[in-house]
Amino acid sequence: MNEHLEHLNPQPLWRHFRTLCNTPRPSGHEAELVEKLERWAESRGLAHDRDAFGNLRLRKPASPGHEQAPGVILQGHLDMVAQANADAPHDFTRDPVETYVANGWLHARHTTLGADNGLGVAAALALLEDDSLVHGPLEALFTLEEETSMGGALNLAEGWLEGQVLLNLDSEDRGEVFIGCAGGADIVVEVQLPTAALAGDEMAVSLALTGLVGGHSGIDIHRGRGNANRLLVRVLRALEAFDARLVAYRGGTLRNAIPREAFATLAIPAAEFAGVQARVAALEETLRAELSGVDEGLALCVTAEPHQPEQALNAHASSMLLAALHAAPCGVERMSQAMPGVVETSNNLGVVTLEKGRFHLCALVRSLRDSAAADIAERFRGLFQLIGARTRVEHAYPGWTPDPGNPLLARFCALHRQRLGSDPAVKVIHAGLECGILAGKYPGLEMISFGPLIRGAHSPDERVELASVEEFWELLRALVADLAGSPRQA
Repeated sequence: MNEHLEHLNPQPLWRHFRTLCNTPRPSGHEAELVEKLERWAESRGLAHDRDAFGNLRLRKPASPGHEQAPGVILQGHLDMVAQANADAPHDFTRDPVETYVANGWLHARHTTLGADNGLGVAAALALLEDDSLVHGPLEALFTLEEETSMGGALNLAEGWLEGQVLLNLDSEDRGEVFIGCAGGADIVVEVQLPTAALAGDEMAVSLALTGLVGGHSGIDIHRGRGNANRLLVRVLRALEAFDARLVAYRGGTLRNAIPREAFATLAIPAAEFAGVQARVAALEETLRAELSGVDEGLALCVTAEPHQPEQALNAHASSMLLAALHAAPCGVERMSQAMPGVVETSNNLGVVTLEKGRFHLCALVRSLRDSAAADIAERFRGLFQLIGARTRVEHAYPGWTPDPGNPLLARFCALHRQRLGSDPAVKVIHAGLECGILAGKYPGLEMISFGPLIRGAHSPDERVELASVEEFWELLRALVADLAGSPRQA
């Protein structure tokens, strides 16, 4: 599948990306890809090894005469976000990603593309097989489970890597280079809530909120797009006027993707069904008006359930849960004063479920300040204590502190100016690059992050601009060649 990729330029990079598209690799299911890459490395005579967590390293000796150049680590993550449209029967653990080209962009059919971070991985592999390139010692570090927990970076072996320079290939903006990123943490809330049987005059109805754009919960959080969990909870709160009780809820699939869809089941007095239908129709118009120009596809519908559930939350538990969800932090919390235009702190209500009274929430807080992320977590703890829930923080990872005086940055900017005729924009990203974690484990590393132009990451709208991939490839080759002429620092 995806034979057309091998006809794109640069051909070696796209050939490797085809392998990635044809190999299922959602977080936690990277084993098949790791084995393929190890076999490929052996066929090329490249050394390879794994650390205890399973992160993969491939190594290539320096070009003759350049053994004293600083070692360069090409770094990316092997996993991809697994998001598909609700009507797409795609199994990310078995099915390849089907791609197509339209108007100069590469897309996937009904699913995420995996350009994040497949293109960075493909570029590193293409560079390792480029025998025309003069280079110092090269290492390619491919981490696991970045999208779900940063697990690969958090568990990376210390004292394992040998290079002095790290090029993170996991950025998504053309003409930009990143020197800092937000840290983050998962906030998990769980509680068993009391239920009560449906009364004889009650019926069950289903609500569906669909059609939102979604996107990356870091780099898209400031764009004003709708969060399906936030919006459907708002609708459910309004329906409390009809004595509605919550039976079940399912919204979002990943804590680092802005939820595009959410679904709920309610118990309502049967006599109120017509009123509920009218209120939902009015709310759909209200929400569509609020999201006009930003998220145009919102659809909200209510239907009678053919099967009657036995239980719903009791009236008090239903009201308290919806109140807590309605009040929970969601979206941009604060903009940075030090870096104008950059989000400092945000939170994404990523995954919310309720089944048989069992409530579960997983949110992802991001911040340039660890103290601000900790405060959001504490606010969740205090808020959901009011309904007897337990809150815990998981998979916390540090941010990457910017260093504008980084010599590697100066070298990259000079090459960008020389080859493209302009200076790159130097940025800090409101997303969790692995650089912050790697800097803690290898404090002597010089690091920058750059990549091609990707839009819609973490959603089925994910796409990459083909021209930017060629530009990214040429810059990467030029930078590695330029570093080969630098003496290794003692």
